[in-house]
Amino acid sequence: MREETAVYTHGHHESVLRSHTWRTVANSAAYLVGELTPGARILDIGCGPGTITADLAALVPDGRVTGVDRAPDIVDRARAHARERGLGNTDFAVADANALHFPDDSFDVVHAHQVLQHLGDPVHALREMRRVCRPGGVVAVRDADYGAFTWFPERPVLDEWLQLYERVARANGGEPDAGRRLLSWARSAGFTDITATTSNWCYATPDERAWWSGLWAERTTASGYAQLAVDGGHATAERLAGIAAGWREWGAVDDAWFIVPHGELLCRV
Repeated sequence: MREETAVYTHGHHESVLRSHTWRTVANSAAYLVGELTPGARILDIGCGPGTITADLAALVPDGRVTGVDRAPDIVDRARAHARERGLGNTDFAVADANALHFPDDSFDVVHAHQVLQHLGDPVHALREMRRVCRPGGVVAVRDADYGAFTWFPERPVLDEWLQLYERVARANGGEPDAGRRLLSWARSAGFTDITATTSNWCYATPDERAWWSGLWAERTTASGYAQLAVDGGHATAERLAGIAAGWREWGAVDDAWFIVPHGELLCRV
């Protein structure tokens, strides 16, 4: 069994979960909807708090969706979310993307959102996803590309934030610019029938800017990422506080705008 070597950069601070629970099929997996059938069996890898998992289950009422994550407490939260929505066609388990405890050809769709960027060997994980996907099924992956993030107005402190985040993420064994690498990784994993697309998250209204800047300000000072940045010698707590203040200042600008681009793939098995 191959165990994950990379450290999950974000951790599960409330500011991180606030972002993760915002995610839905509509804003984070729309590229996959056309592949779903009412009776599909779906595996959602790195399900987090389960909001996308639950949406997928609602779209396949005669099928079944299995959500897995490495963090037991987050799996419990996802299970509770599905229960609150009254979804009886879900199940959840603790699992590692590198060594999925399912037989070959178990699922019609294998989905992973914002997972590969945090893995030490994303190609191996894609091979594992392919193994548990039935012939004719699809492996669907979507990841952000930090190096392509764009915002206005320009702020040197946000340039510093991005450079710092990428340095910390790579020191942890991940690849924050995963979006642009998905196609290469999938081809290395043996996929040949691949549809590559892209889509974005955009934060431009006052509420969106306040939400996005606020959660990153909190992550920068209070999350597992902040601790990793300090412990790894990448930044001091004082400098992190300065970056957080820069986030809040940017979020208060009336015409501020932020875009998060994603690569996304549908890989036919």
